[in-house]
Amino acid sequence: MAQKLNTAIIQANLKWEDPQENRSLFSKEIKALSEDVDLIILPEMFTTGFSMNAERLAEQTDGLSLQWMREMAKLKDAAVTGSLIITENDNYYNRLFFVFPDGTYKIYDKRHTFTLANEHKTYTAGKERLVLEYKGWKICPLVCYDLRFPVFSRNTEDYDLLIYVANWPKKRVFAWDVLLKARAIENMSYCIGVNRTGKDGNKAEYNGHTSVYDGLGQNMTELDREEPFVKEISLDKKQLEETRSHFKFLQDRDEFSLK
Repeated sequence: MAQKLNTAIIQANLKWEDPQENRSLFSKEIKALSEDVDLIILPEMFTTGFSMNAERLAEQTDGLSLQWMREMAKLKDAAVTGSLIITENDNYYNRLFFVFPDGTYKIYDKRHTFTLANEHKTYTAGKERLVLEYKGWKICPLVCYDLRFPVFSRNTEDYDLLIYVANWPKKRVFAWDVLLKARAIENMSYCIGVNRTGKDGNKAEYNGHTSVYDGLGQNMTELDREEPFVKEISLDKKQLEETRSHFKFLQDRDEFSLK
């Protein structure tokens, strides 16, 4: 069990619908990371941007982008996570992969498709939440619009880290900032949101604000970072456990189940 989880967050200006260029961009950033990194977090649809052109861009599960994620995980001996456009059984999914250093992986299909952009008309919504274990940490990875739905992320399994990978636009970044902090506070968990920068092919503008919050909602990163950047930050499980032991807020949570 690792008391510290050394996490790398990569906020990038994604190249619109250009998987090869984006993989090349992230390869350079990942190769430059320290040897101590345990977990590397990339944005939502990190090879394409938030595109509805799934018929042209979708990959099979064992396509080039997952192969690349496995190569990066092996290279750095670290887990790598982010979402891709995937086709399976005649459906398209906005699918998050959590790839372990040994090349095995877990998947999560985005539950809340973004109806404002008609994502629901292209992508099939997932049904199951994923909580996985990695180096003694319980981690719940989610995708972008999921951030607006606190019931789905409610910490009923005592997870330690909540992750949101996103393409969250500048015009609503205030909600991104507030909700990430709220999810950390209400779940007494580390909460990481990794967003992108730049403009996409639909002229939507993104200004990042990638952030890491501790279990009391304190921001552990610089606020309002609007340009591409890479940051390594260490999460401390002992500190989280001490916070939970002292305040005990999770013991008073309501009991319910999702149906």
